[in-house]
Amino acid sequence: MENFNSEIILTASTDEQLLDVYSSTVAGVVKSIAQAVVHVKVIKQLQNPRTKKIVENPGSGSGFIISSDGYIVTNNHVVEDAISIKAGFADGLELNATLIGTDPSTDIAVLKVYDGDLKALQFTNSDLLEAGQIAIAIGNPMGLQHTVTAGVVSALGRTLRANNGRLIDDVIQTDAALNPGNSGGPLVNSAGKVIGVNTAVVSAAQGLCFAVSSNLAAYVAGQLIMRGKVKRAQLGVAAQPVNLTQRMIGANHLKTKTGVYVYEILADANVYNNQIRTGDIIVEFENKPVATVDNLHKYLNEEVIGKKINLSVLRGGRKQEITVVPGELK
Repeated sequence: MENFNSEIILTASTDEQLLDVYSSTVAGVVKSIAQAVVHVKVIKQLQNPRTKKIVENPGSGSGFIISSDGYIVTNNHVVEDAISIKAGFADGLELNATLIGTDPSTDIAVLKVYDGDLKALQFTNSDLLEAGQIAIAIGNPMGLQHTVTAGVVSALGRTLRANNGRLIDDVIQTDAALNPGNSGGPLVNSAGKVIGVNTAVVSAAQGLCFAVSSNLAAYVAGQLIMRGKVKRAQLGVAAQPVNLTQRMIGANHLKTKTGVYVYEILADANVYNNQIRTGDIIVEFENKPVATVDNLHKYLNEEVIGKKINLSVLRGGRKQEITVVPGELK
């Protein structure tokens, strides 16, 4: 019986030690990065549906400094249509912020402030993340400044639908609690380095929160700083997914059960798409299967702008090869 009790005491002591280490880790991270996390305060103009008058509507979100000269990463939906943006810091400093660029397709935006003794956070390689590792979120949920929540990386490689309809790839799922106002804040690891940008919560569930991965966020932020936008390609068509018949699939040796049906060709698009016909079903892009519009969006990156691309389309039920030259999406 004495041995049994000693085992219980030993286990309890070990658990306490582990909890102390965990608490110290989280507290240490928060202390080291707090001054780099900002409270993004915005004013947007909205039309009152009853009176039809334009009213000013305050809102807020989160963000974080990524360079000592004042660049801030946040979410596009936090600053979209804002007429005024301010950045508040943990020490009480509040600065006017300038919008540098936005990318609705990844829900990332970059701001800049021009004063203050600024500390920057570092992005880490999100490809090296593992499910189960510590994830710490700092933000301003419901306007409550510098709220800290902690959990783990729940899953990797998720996809999320952006407000403009495009899919965001390489999304991190976490159970670190997020609420409105956390958007745009950093999700960091136990070393205080950014692994993601908090962007979405599934309100009907508990513990389902999402962040744009650090690798994607860093790339987009770099493009916005250098160019003010992220370049993407387009074919100059309006299209929608369509189911293929078994006969179409078998006769043309297709790898997918769906394709992308072209129902309109946009004449004013800066592309060469003369070989595409209304009614074509796009099934391959450079020999890679096209099952959905999301597939097509993924292939239409900056690298294919101005290049000859081979498309496989079904026309009259038969597979044909055509050539297009994608242009830049405006």
